[in-house]
Amino acid sequence: MDAFNSFFDSRNRWNYDTLKNFRQISPVVQNHLKQVYFTLCFAVVAAAVGAYLHVLLNIGGFLTTVACMGSSFWLLSTPPFEERKRVTLLMAASLFQGSSIGPLIDLAIHIDPSLIFSAFVGTALAFACFSGAALVARRREYLYLGGLVSSGLSILLWLHFASSIFGGSTALFKFELYFGLLVFVGYIVVDTQEIVERAHLGDLDYVKHALTLFTDLVAVFVRILVIMVSLIVKQQPFYIFSSTLQICIDGIFPIIFQLKNSTERNEKKKKRRD
Repeated sequence: MDAFNSFFDSRNRWNYDTLKNFRQISPVVQNHLKQVYFTLCFAVVAAAVGAYLHVLLNIGGFLTTVACMGSSFWLLSTPPFEERKRVTLLMAASLFQGSSIGPLIDLAIHIDPSLIFSAFVGTALAFACFSGAALVARRREYLYLGGLVSSGLSILLWLHFASSIFGGSTALFKFELYFGLLVFVGYIVVDTQEIVERAHLGDLDYVKHALTLFTDLVAVFVRILVIMVSLIVKQQPFYIFSSTLQICIDGIFPIIFQLKNSTERNEKKKKRRD
């Protein structure tokens, strides 16, 4: 009964001061987060340039996806002290990623150009809400979701692998689309809190952290755009975009797994040194 009354107690409700409460985050980590989000903004601009180049020159496709993966792996294998090189590689990976999703954007432009702006605003709002919720929440409160979203990512990977071999269906592709949106929204929350915790432990690699959030942002944007376009095109819309979306997924999955594996390797190396 006391818990029920406390839920409706106005003193326990959130207010504007609660949203501004970052006392659990040290000033060093706050400056690190500013660098991460600032670098993320430049990565989004580079991706927009890549998509624009595809619309003009039709350069997006499998090669740009491979180039995006190669740039991301090169970035992850570059030492942190080579900051300028790593930032350049991040911008290159973002540019190639934008070119890779260029066919989908070009298709959306031919159907309704306003969809791109709507999808971008929806993605930005979703990212701001979930990443902000992870920042104002208690530390490590949502890190337990990492196991759930990783399992969901594995399910998506195996479903994508099975559909590429045995053939897919509209229902399966819809499930991959909506379930993938849920998974990557969860990754925004988990990765934000993981970045905060790693920064508290001394990991201030803002370039790698910006790459992690950029990967989540692109995955959410692609799925929101496909969902919005599918609401306009009613006749078998998902088969129309399946090849384009699969190209994006092929580039997203290896980057995420490489990020997780590289993080685990770094932790093992640190433990061996200690």
